[in-house]
Amino acid sequence: MPRKPVARDAVLDAFEELLIGVGERAATLDAVAKRAGVSKGGLLYHFPNKEALIAAMLERLDSLAGEDIALMAAAPEGAATYFIRTSLWSGSPMDRSFLAASRLAEVAHVEARRRFAAIQQQWLDLIAADVGSGMAKAVLYMGDGLYLNAMWEGGPASSADGRQGDVEVLLAAVERLRG
Repeated sequence: MPRKPVARDAVLDAFEELLIGVGERAATLDAVAKRAGVSKGGLLYHFPNKEALIAAMLERLDSLAGEDIALMAAAPEGAATYFIRTSLWSGSPMDRSFLAASRLAEVAHVEARRRFAAIQQQWLDLIAADVGSGMAKAVLYMGDGLYLNAMWEGGPASSADGRQGDVEVLLAAVERLRG
């Protein structure tokens, strides 16, 4: 009888938490099982090795990014405005998945880097359709800078409230780019 998907999700959540908190090397299968509250055998039932765990986490990232990209494409305010507004840490599943995968990319995990490049290209395509291809990277870098500066100043625990003024300044810049 198959195990409940809840255990699988708990393992993925624990893996993401460890990647974010202590990095890839410390996110061992033993540490993940302990954090998830499952036996190592329970973890291995779902993920026979660390690469299988990484693959599942990257699939989760793709799924969450796909949902976000669909919202971005449908945003009445335009893709560029949507991208800037959503470039603040909110603690969402997308934020956690994105940050965890970035920890893999930091250690040159090829598949994580490939997935990031694919997601970024989709963002760029939507932003370019909104503000033009010449300005799309400027918007992308604005959002990335907003996100990274918030992370450097306070990490995932930082409040988005203190960054709202920055968001408004960047949105005014986006309107000038559209001009």
